[in-house]
Amino acid sequence: MHLEELRTLLARHARRDWTTAIDGVLVSKVDRADPPAPSMSGMVLAVIAQGAKRLALGDRVYEYGAGQYLVASVDLPITGQFTQADPEQPALGFGLTLEPSAVAELLLQAGPGDAPRAGGGTPSGIAVSDAPPALLDAVVRLLRLLDEPRDRVVLAPLVKREILWRLITSEQGATVRQLGLADSSLSHVSRAVRWIRENYAQPFRVEDVARMSGMSASAFYRNFQAVTAMSPIQFQKQIRLQEARLLLATHPGDVTGVGHRVGYDNPSQFSREYRRQFGAPPSRDAARLRDAVRAPAGVLP
Repeated sequence: MHLEELRTLLARHARRDWTTAIDGVLVSKVDRADPPAPSMSGMVLAVIAQGAKRLALGDRVYEYGAGQYLVASVDLPITGQFTQADPEQPALGFGLTLEPSAVAELLLQAGPGDAPRAGGGTPSGIAVSDAPPALLDAVVRLLRLLDEPRDRVVLAPLVKREILWRLITSEQGATVRQLGLADSSLSHVSRAVRWIRENYAQPFRVEDVARMSGMSASAFYRNFQAVTAMSPIQFQKQIRLQEARLLLATHPGDVTGVGHRVGYDNPSQFSREYRRQFGAPPSRDAARLRDAVRAPAGVLP
């Protein structure tokens, strides 16, 4: 019952830019299964109501479909595609941006023993599970408020808090709870991820980033790998190549310059790693990106 109403609400409120009248709430409608494309995950809850999606993070692959949810607790470089989507049955999804401060506030308000204890080890930055009925019910009630502007300002923040609480106490609660814990291993890795993203063109020593994150080099490397499914250097390379692809979309004739801007001193290395990542050398991929930008607006999802 929840999924049926969820599909109806998502189909009615889908926009081309996926935004809604509720801050932090996204609605997606995709009517074709495109090839895998690189992007950043964001820190989000994503619920699929119809269709299916596949994400790759390093050497890990996540697949989720109708009635399942994905949580991304760190903004990570991923490759994703909808695997079930067509005009007759488009893929429909709900997204909610996760705020660490909101998670921390709920954890502080929870009584002793109300929030399950975190398990051992560092959770992955991405997790997938079946959505429990209580979570789907809260998502549906939040989307209903898109049709009730008078009630939206007062009730939307309350329902978003309920959704967060359902996540915190869910099967993947450990991933979400660590978002709100200032001294969790996830928060230390998130600090490093943010620094690498902001300074991706600079060379760095893992020991220095570990120290900045407040961890020993060995613990940092272990936890970074657990969260991101890649080493810090591999993570930096992913960010560099994704930034290069964005730059090439607007500077297709300056492949060497773009390579330098993202931190590659060797044009051959840049071309080789770019081709390995995106399946085509920079110059050819830039032409492909330019053609895609010029395509009719209705063609792209």
